Amino acid sequence: MVLTTAVHAERTEENLTTASRLFLALMKHDDGARSLLLALPEVFPWVRHLDDEEMHAFTVELLEALSDAAELGAREAVHRALVSWRATARINADPAQLKEALRPLDGDDLGPVEVGG
Repeated sequence: MVLTTAVHAERTEENLTTASRLFLALMKHDDGARSLLLALPEVFPWVRHLDDEEMHAFTVELLEALSDAAELGAREAVHRALVSWRATARINADPAQLKEALRPLDGDDLGPVEVGG
């Protein structure tokens, strides 16, 4: 549990919103998007194991998650994006895991999937 003042919490939200909007605006311009893509490996060294398409998808998903966190208070969105893309990079980094992940399922029917709510 963290105790904070309302003013401090508001400023934190304002900072997140500002950063989120800035990054989203940068992505709309080629130079800005290129700069973000070049900066990502410094922030997340594991992105070097993502191909170009995955890197772009990660960037878009991360920025959208930051926007959701800032605008909607959906803070878990950022965590989910980071965890899932780091797992993808981990699989890509291990040739045996990547080979297994790309292996066809040979028509195996794994049955229905129930989604809990």
